[in-house]
Amino acid sequence: LNVTEEKFVLDTLAGCTEYKSILDVVVNAFYVQDGRYCPISERNLYIVICYLATFQLEEIGLQHFSRIVKSLDTAKMQQFLRFFFNDLYLNTWIKDEWSHIYDSVYVKENLIDPLLRWQPKVQQLIEKLTDKLSNRSSTVKTSRVTQPKEFNLTVPKPRAIPPPSPAPLPVLPKRQPVPPSIYKPPKERKQLEEIKTKNIQKAKVTNTNQFRCATIKPEKREFLYRIISAMLVLWSQISCEQYLEVVWESILTQYFEELTKQPQDLIDNIPIKLNTAAILREGALYQRKLEEELKRVENLQQGAGDSSEFLEWQKQMRGKDLEDQLAEVECRKLQGKLSYEEAVLAHQNVTQENKKKADLLREEKAELMHLYAEKRLQEQKEMKELVEQVMEGHKNVKQVKEKIQEYKQQIVQQVCEESGELLRQALEEQEEKNRKRYELIQQIRALESTPSIRHKFVDLTETGGHGLFGEMSVVELRERLALLKEAQKAAEEEKRDQIIHEKQAKEQLILDKLDQISQFRAELGRAAAFKQEEKKKSQSGERPMKDERILNLQKKIVEKTMERKKQAGLL
Repeated sequence: LNVTEEKFVLDTLAGCTEYKSILDVVVNAFYVQDGRYCPISERNLYIVICYLATFQLEEIGLQHFSRIVKSLDTAKMQQFLRFFFNDLYLNTWIKDEWSHIYDSVYVKENLIDPLLRWQPKVQQLIEKLTDKLSNRSSTVKTSRVTQPKEFNLTVPKPRAIPPPSPAPLPVLPKRQPVPPSIYKPPKERKQLEEIKTKNIQKAKVTNTNQFRCATIKPEKREFLYRIISAMLVLWSQISCEQYLEVVWESILTQYFEELTKQPQDLIDNIPIKLNTAAILREGALYQRKLEEELKRVENLQQGAGDSSEFLEWQKQMRGKDLEDQLAEVECRKLQGKLSYEEAVLAHQNVTQENKKKADLLREEKAELMHLYAEKRLQEQKEMKELVEQVMEGHKNVKQVKEKIQEYKQQIVQQVCEESGELLRQALEEQEEKNRKRYELIQQIRALESTPSIRHKFVDLTETGGHGLFGEMSVVELRERLALLKEAQKAAEEEKRDQIIHEKQAKEQLILDKLDQISQFRAELGRAAAFKQEEKKKSQSGERPMKDERILNLQKKIVEKTMERKKQAGLL
């Protein structure tokens, strides 16, 4: 049996076993009334037919049910179906007997009503069985007429068409010479470059005043460059604290006054937003400066010397060093421009050498293509000879095919014998598995049919009785949890108050620091303004210096530029 038939047989067997009580009612009554002369050995046959008609008729359909009935003894099936599908029997004693086993509503809706619904169609099946018994079949047998058939003659195989001779290979036409215009730059490129240069010049003219607020004048840019170089030199020579003092007092003050030239009142009134860390950091800086100033005053009172002369000398020396460094930076910048011009000249020389190499490579490529064409002609001749040899070898293929066919038939016969033995073993194993499965199903159904009572009373005030040290009831556990929650809330409130007090103290400290910072800034602004006025009186405008090295480098750059333009014109 295949999988579907096997499942149908097992379901039918299980159903007959499960509903044996109601099936016995019908079969026992049949043996008492209409089946008095039927053998007892056919009792299981009537049970199966009764189960299929009662429970499986809607699932399998009338056509399959008729096929099962017609495959059995016609007289017995006609007699049993006429007894079972009797309207009087179904509505009277069969319904009453089944109501003793199952609920009457269930019997009427799920058993009796479906049978009454199928009763007209089953009655037609009973009439067909009756006609078959009385040899009054509705179908008329027609005699068969002998029809001639054609002889099964062997169709001759078509003859193989000899392969055509290989077509001659086409000869490659002569290639056209490369036009000289390929090696010349196109006119469009020159036109695009001219348009590009014009657009760049136009953009430079139009964009000079567009971002005037963000640009720096040349004199201020040079001054800023000198200031940054000086800052880097000071950073490498002095400590961090001295560097901050010098930058604050001299360099940064000069830069901002020279760059912006705004009134001091406007600068002092600009609002600056500081965070807590910046306020504390600046307050600590001013506090440290105040302590140092007090210490210096105490030393002067005790008779110590003043370091103003030394600081003035140190400032002059640093100014000289700054000028030397600016000259060195300018020399480096000019050396960079000189190296750029030399690199452009070298690139133009390399371009000329590459063009010469490209011409040599084209000549070598033409020679290689000529050799490749000769090699292809030789290979085509060899392929023609190989085709002739293969055509001669096809003549002996027929004998080899016959031997292979015989060998394959022997292999197929052996495989069929082995597969039959394996199929028989598999069927035996499957039958054993089905038997064990049926026994397991019976055990499971027996266990499921036993009722289970699950009622347990739970007292929340009693302990579990497990013998543990910290054992408690559910009610006590809830009370302890409530106490813990109250204690946790009280601790949170206390911590919240502490945080608020600390925050207020920190805010007061920041306000004090802000007052101190504003006072120090005001004093430093006045001191810086006084120093600036003195410096303007004592110094005149600075004049940029140029030494001999810078002048020589500028001359070399001009010469290299002229040489590069001449080389570009030749190219």
